[in-house]
Amino acid sequence: MSIPQNNHSTNRTSAHGWSTQRIAIYALFVALGIALSFISFPIFPAAPFLEYDFSGVICLIAAFAYGPAAGVTVSLLIYVPHLFKNPIGALMNMAIMVSFALLASLIYHHKRSRKQALLGLIAGAVLAIIVALTLNVAATPLYYHIAVSKYLAMIIPVYLPFNLLKMGLHSIITFLCYKPVSRMVKKDL
Repeated sequence: MSIPQNNHSTNRTSAHGWSTQRIAIYALFVALGIALSFISFPIFPAAPFLEYDFSGVICLIAAFAYGPAAGVTVSLLIYVPHLFKNPIGALMNMAIMVSFALLASLIYHHKRSRKQALLGLIAGAVLAIIVALTLNVAATPLYYHIAVSKYLAMIIPVYLPFNLLKMGLHSIITFLCYKPVSRMVKKDL
């Protein structure tokens, strides 16, 4: 009597690259990102209402470790809990981090090297800053009930430096952490 073979395996990858283990790893990235998204602090004295959190780093590390699809998935799911409290801000964070993680990981995955990672992070940061400033043109006047012209006057002294600092921190931390984290996570797969 033979034992029937179980067609399910936690490490078998489907035609689309998804396995139970990979889904579990993505879920861990999302859970960590959600937790970090609720811990924020001001980093730019000229605008203490603009706060930094480390959740973007999680999006980027997931994107570098598992590719663009992982980066997009994690970038979207991290901000879902924020949809209930601040839907506009959550949607903006999703768009900003999807653009950052997608471009950075596409460049990095073209040729996996430290140089490509740095190039990807720089290009992704520039795109994310453009997306952030563009989305803020519409959202900031609604949130703070100010005229668009007043917001535009704040781009150079407030919003651009804050976003440069934020995306720069995301890039530096990711650049320093992505290889060790990627090795650690993939070692167990």
